[in-house]
Amino acid sequence: MLRIHFTPEDLTRVRVAPGPDVLWEITNSVQTLQRSDGERVFGVWRRWVRPRLPESRRLLSPLLPPHGYSPDFLTPASGGHSTLRSAVDTLLGTPRQRLRTELARLAGSTRLPTWVSSLADGDTDTLARLGEALHAYETEALAPHWRHVRADLEADRALRTRHLMDGGTEALLIGLGADVRWRPPVLEVSYPVDQHLWLGGRGLVLQPSFFCWPAPTTLADGDLPPVLVHPIQHTADWATPAATAGPTTGRGPLGRLLGQTRADLLQATRGGCSTMEAARMLQVTHPAVSQHMNVLRAAGLISTVRTSGRAFHLATAEGRALLAAEDRRTGRGRDTEPRP
Repeated sequence: MLRIHFTPEDLTRVRVAPGPDVLWEITNSVQTLQRSDGERVFGVWRRWVRPRLPESRRLLSPLLPPHGYSPDFLTPASGGHSTLRSAVDTLLGTPRQRLRTELARLAGSTRLPTWVSSLADGDTDTLARLGEALHAYETEALAPHWRHVRADLEADRALRTRHLMDGGTEALLIGLGADVRWRPPVLEVSYPVDQHLWLGGRGLVLQPSFFCWPAPTTLADGDLPPVLVHPIQHTADWATPAATAGPTTGRGPLGRLLGQTRADLLQATRGGCSTMEAARMLQVTHPAVSQHMNVLRAAGLISTVRTSGRAFHLATAEGRALLAAEDRRTGRGRDTEPRP
C-alpha cells in the first residue's frame, strides 16, 4: 500500500499535469511491453510494436523490469520540458552519485548486464547510447500512436478538471479510480510494496499516463518532487491499423461528418461535455447523441472517457483544429477592435 500524507496546505497545491510526460510514457510502455496482462488494451499494440523495435531497446528493458523497482532518474521532473530532447538532456545530466545509488538498488532486485556498471560510473559513451535508445524507442513505439495518447490524456485531464470544479480537491482525488481511497488526510493507493510519501506542503502533481498499468505509481525517493502517475481510460481499438492511420477522407469516417447536428456536437465538445449535457443543449435524444459521437470518435475528432456510468466527450487536437478552421472561415472569435 502507498500512503500519501497531506497537510491542509498540500490540498491547495494538488494539480493535474498539463499533458503527457514522454519519459513516463517510455518508462511505463517498456514495462507494459514485458508484461502479459492488459491484453484487451495493449495486446494489439504489443504484437504491432515488438517486430519494429530497434536493437537499442536492449538498453532499456534491463533498467525497466516489468515488476518492482526501477530507477527514478529515468523519469526526472518535467521542469517545463516541451520536447523529448530536452527531457533526455536532463536525464543524461544526472549526478554520478545518484546514478550509482539508484542502479545499486536496482541490482539488488534484478540481474543486470555488465554495461550497467559503466552507466553507474557516468561513462559518457554509455550515457550517449542510453539517450539514443530513448529517442529510437520513442520513434518506433510511441510516435505512431501519439495522436491517441494525447487525445485520451486530454480527455482524462478535462474529466479531472470537472471533478475539481464540481467537488473540490477531495473529489479530484476520489475520482482517480478503484485503486485509490481517500481517508483524510491520507490518500491510499494499491501498491506492490508498503511506502509512505509525506508531502510536507510541497503539493502533488497528478500525471495521467497512457501506458501506466494496471495501478498508479510514484517515485521511490520521497525527497523528489511528489508525483502520482495514474492510468487512464483508453479509446477502444486505439492500436488497430485503421486507428493508427489516423482520420480518413472521402467515404471514410471523416467523410460522414456532414450535417449540422454533428457540427454542433463537435462544437459542444470543445470544452468537454457529457452525453446528457449534449442531448439537452441540442434537444436531441441520448441514442442520437451517442450515434453521432461514435462517428466523431471514429474520425479521431473527439475522445471519450466514462466515469460513474456517464460518458464525457472532449474534442481532440484534430477536432479543435477543424473548429478553429471554421472559426477563421466564419470570422467567429476575431477581434472586433481595430489593431493598433
